[in-house]
Amino acid sequence: MSVYRKKTVGAALAAVLLVAGATACESGKKDDAGKAAESSAQPSKPAAGGSATEALTAAYKKTSAAKSAKVRMTMSMPAALDGGGTVELTGVQGWEPNVMDITMKGSLTPGQGAESIRMIMSNDVMFMEMPANTPMSAGMEGKRWMKLDIKAAAEASGDTEALKKLGGMGAMDQSQDPAKQLALLLASPNVKHVGAEKVDGTDAEHYKGTLSFDEMFSADESSKALTDAERAKLTEAMKKSGVKGYDMDVWVNKDGYPVHMKVGVGTPQGTMNIDASYSDYGSGATVQAPPENETFDLFAMLQELGKAGAGA
Repeated sequence: MSVYRKKTVGAALAAVLLVAGATACESGKKDDAGKAAESSAQPSKPAAGGSATEALTAAYKKTSAAKSAKVRMTMSMPAALDGGGTVELTGVQGWEPNVMDITMKGSLTPGQGAESIRMIMSNDVMFMEMPANTPMSAGMEGKRWMKLDIKAAAEASGDTEALKKLGGMGAMDQSQDPAKQLALLLASPNVKHVGAEKVDGTDAEHYKGTLSFDEMFSADESSKALTDAERAKLTEAMKKSGVKGYDMDVWVNKDGYPVHMKVGVGTPQGTMNIDASYSDYGSGATVQAPPENETFDLFAMLQELGKAGAGA
């Protein structure tokens, strides 16, 4: 296999793990959080005698029903973690089902440059439009889009570092669904209402809390859809990554929607951060996968790479 192809595999898989995390496992139900949401119909600010939990469950209910939003997000990793870096993502996303059409700029992988990549998610499959005439597009037989079944590719790659990144980013995928982010914050044993603040030019109520990995994993309804083997693999990857815990902040506007979220993931190498702004809830997220004849299957490439490595 050519050097260009190997670089393409690494860059593309890193991009997918970054944006999607364990999105392929997000098909689980949110029944428990939904039942909690039904217990309250309060506005975003805690009512007199109410609590942060009541306000957040109401926000969860509204956000879940909206099913889509526009997003502007920044993700960063510390320099001590594989060199670090920052990426910016803008576009539209939907949940139940999970879809997205997002453009990513920047890189968390040193030496990969700062190309702009459009990423489409549909039916648990990611499609990436590779920049033309770059190492990332080399070896794609002239096709524009790279196709990847996220979960299958990560498992089949046999790439320990890639799986470690999957573990390290495992909770950061929660930001892909603001309703899920609210559900996780509700699981925090110390969730609290900080107070009224202005964020992104909007008046909002600030809530915050922390979660250990075990608390996050136990609270995440989607994790119950995993097999025992899948749960064991993800748990082991998280332990290897050294993730310490998650700091979560959410700002809910007067309409009861989260307009800004921050997630900090503590690791031995420093903190990985997500900073996201949301708008246009319920406006719809119509996502169309690219034509099959314009796509190059990265999963097949990963299998080829694995065979080449086994024969070395």
